[in-house]
Amino acid sequence: MDRAQLVSEIKKKKSLLCVGLDTDTEKIPKHLFSTEDPVFEFNKAIIDATKDYTVAYKINTAFYEAQGIKGWLSMAKTLDYIPKDIFTIADAKRGDIGNTAEQYARTFFHTYPFDSVTVAPYMGKDSVAPFLQFEGSWAIVLGLTSNAGSADFQLQPSGDELMYEKVLKTVATWGTPENLMFVIGATRKEQLQHVRKMLPDHFFLIPGVGAQGGDVPTVCSNAMNKDGGILINVSRGVIYAGTDMDFAEKAGEAAKEYQQQMAAYL
Repeated sequence: MDRAQLVSEIKKKKSLLCVGLDTDTEKIPKHLFSTEDPVFEFNKAIIDATKDYTVAYKINTAFYEAQGIKGWLSMAKTLDYIPKDIFTIADAKRGDIGNTAEQYARTFFHTYPFDSVTVAPYMGKDSVAPFLQFEGSWAIVLGLTSNAGSADFQLQPSGDELMYEKVLKTVATWGTPENLMFVIGATRKEQLQHVRKMLPDHFFLIPGVGAQGGDVPTVCSNAMNKDGGILINVSRGVIYAGTDMDFAEKAGEAAKEYQQQMAAYL
């Protein structure tokens, strides 16, 4: 999906919502374990209930890889089930160089045809460049995260700027706003304002809303641009809104509530 298509979906649905399918087998309703593929059945129900309110789904591959072959099969079926007009993210956080990076890119753009994949930039340009060679596909590069450990490196001085600032400025020169997004944590409005000023045109994938303490008004009022420019990820706050037979219905209600908050800013 290219930028124009993504922007069109945002405007049509009046939504910036990205639902994270971080499907944990210890948290899904027990009645699903009588089915052949409980993870897929859970995801299928969540997608059916939320697809009218979301413009993106983010599949955290760790939850699928941990299940071995059956997990990869569940992931493939889930990806195939997502409507084609909804943006898809492989949250894989890959980061390597040369032939290895090229194979990771083929994995998530060809074998499993996601629209985008999250990438760690620690090894430099040659670890990101292979993900920028696929037309209509995106690299979503870790920029500024909201976890406690972000202070260990991201917030440390690097010359006359902080490390995350240097990373964002440097990585932005490797691609364009048409194929490069950044992960930007949602919990501090001052940082959201600062990063948007640094990168006025790029899309941001913004985790941290809901269970991690971020909120829609703070994110929208400080990080949006003329195209919307952000995908606000909510995982637990949507997919585990209910834990019983009505889990999908509760997820749909939660997704609608988030969408309605976002519509006020679109």
